[in-house]
Amino acid sequence: MSAVKAPLDPVALAARFETAAAAAGFKKEVFGSAGGCPLLALSKRSAGPKPRIYLSAGIHGDEPAAPLALLSMIESGDFDQRAVWILCPILNPVGLAAGARENAAGIDLNRDYRSPESPETKAHIAWLQSQPNFDLAICVHEDWESTGFYLYELNPDKRPSLAENMIKAASKACPIDMSTLIEGREAKGGIIRPLLNPEERDKWPEAIYLQVHHTRLSYTIESPSALPLETRVSALRTALRTAIGLVTRPRG
Repeated sequence: MSAVKAPLDPVALAARFETAAAAAGFKKEVFGSAGGCPLLALSKRSAGPKPRIYLSAGIHGDEPAAPLALLSMIESGDFDQRAVWILCPILNPVGLAAGARENAAGIDLNRDYRSPESPETKAHIAWLQSQPNFDLAICVHEDWESTGFYLYELNPDKRPSLAENMIKAASKACPIDMSTLIEGREAKGGIIRPLLNPEERDKWPEAIYLQVHHTRLSYTIESPSALPLETRVSALRTALRTAIGLVTRPRG
């Protein structure tokens, strides 16, 4: 499959998520809707003390590999009893239907989390505010300008990093962006560790909102949209599986 910005049918995609999630033991919540498509939150709780892992996708409608990676992981049984899982897989249905980055009003939802204007972001934040904190959050994306996989790490408490392991795993599926400057930020080996003060930014992406309110360890992972869709999905899925394995491994 080529790297054309092919739109997805969000209603059909949501139905696939609902079917796969029900079969995998997830609970479904609908925290809003856009373009006739539900905004889904899928959660699955495991017995005993387990890490809480939050994953999101579909906030940019021209990045179809992100929700498809999460769907394939549900269907493959990746979300087992190792953790408490919280998934928001289709955050911008109208954008997905149009193959466009923004929502119907032209708002980039991933810059709308400090002073939200869009109904999608307002609904998402309201739902998040009812959730306990997460041990790990990963926002799943693509980049149409990059020729390699890369990621952002927000880890203000200097917890053990998952970044290098995710990069190593993703390198088996696609090239890594080895540029020293990515998206205007210093990068090393495909990893961006921005030194930022959230209060100095007027527009927050989802990841900064999560850092301020819900987690102290988060990643934004980016597959290169110049590559075939199957390759992008594979790279995202491989990086996610690696991060999950590290966070949920038994401590000796």
